[in-house]
Amino acid sequence: MLGTKGLNLNGYQTTLRTHAVMNGVGVHSGKPVTMRFNPADADTGVVFKVVDAEGRSHLVPALSSEVGATALCTLLGDASGVHVGTVEHVMAALFGLGIDNVLIEIDGHEVPVMDGSAGAFVEAFDQAGIEELDTKRRYIRVLKPVRIDSGSSWAEFRPYRGTRFEVEIDFDSPAIGRQAFAIDMDAASFRRGVSRARTFGFMRDVEKLWAAGFALGSSLENTIVIGDDDRVINMEGLRFADEFARHKTLDAMGDLALAGARFIGCFRSYKGGHRLNAAALRHLLSDRSAFEIVETGRRERGRGAEMIAVNAPVFAPWVI
Repeated sequence: MLGTKGLNLNGYQTTLRTHAVMNGVGVHSGKPVTMRFNPADADTGVVFKVVDAEGRSHLVPALSSEVGATALCTLLGDASGVHVGTVEHVMAALFGLGIDNVLIEIDGHEVPVMDGSAGAFVEAFDQAGIEELDTKRRYIRVLKPVRIDSGSSWAEFRPYRGTRFEVEIDFDSPAIGRQAFAIDMDAASFRRGVSRARTFGFMRDVEKLWAAGFALGSSLENTIVIGDDDRVINMEGLRFADEFARHKTLDAMGDLALAGARFIGCFRSYKGGHRLNAAALRHLLSDRSAFEIVETGRRERGRGAEMIAVNAPVFAPWVI
């Protein structure tokens, strides 16, 4: 058995107790979109139900093998066909609250941006409630360091007796500069330290993005905007002094949730983003000596949860 001292692991899969509905606009498309979150059976995982131009429904699993683009967001499916974009914030909320199985019906091709954070999704899931199922949850346990470099940026997974994120960013802007944020992740720490951190961008990039058909739904209501004088122009200012690094942690959580199961280990990155997060996850999952699949066993007096290696897949395939 493998101990997990200090790690609060729920041994069973979960889903929503009832459905939840959310309305908003896509940050890139600027189009209105409605999402309906439905309870799902054990071993379903997170699945998006997308309707194409002909009115046909398609199921898009929220898995790293389905990632089709990572330029300005994480997109699942075929960018020129059936797809759903900007999935990172809702995936982070599901990951952070420990919700394993849900069917998400969406009437557009982009998850609504809401206020630029995961806070609205957390509120919706809290209202729906979380129900424990009778099937054991399986985890991806990191066994050895796995690292990927891209220029001056890098990301790595390391063994750790818990689920931890250590994210560092470095921007050539006085408003951001170099920031680092680290957190041992559970539902409480996610709610308190990560869920409300908002996405951000520079005013100088807006016209270029608009010309390319992006950021059409972006506004001061859903984005921290840094002006030409390198100052935050939002009237309310920042929610955290290091909100930029916290939001990059939120993005990393959402991107790594596409593994198909939670991981036990530490994810570290420097100057990362969606593309690097996705590449690091693919790198880990392509090396079967770097991880094992475990589930909770019995709990002994005075000790934390024990993890047992199992010769079985997680509830959603991790094959790249």
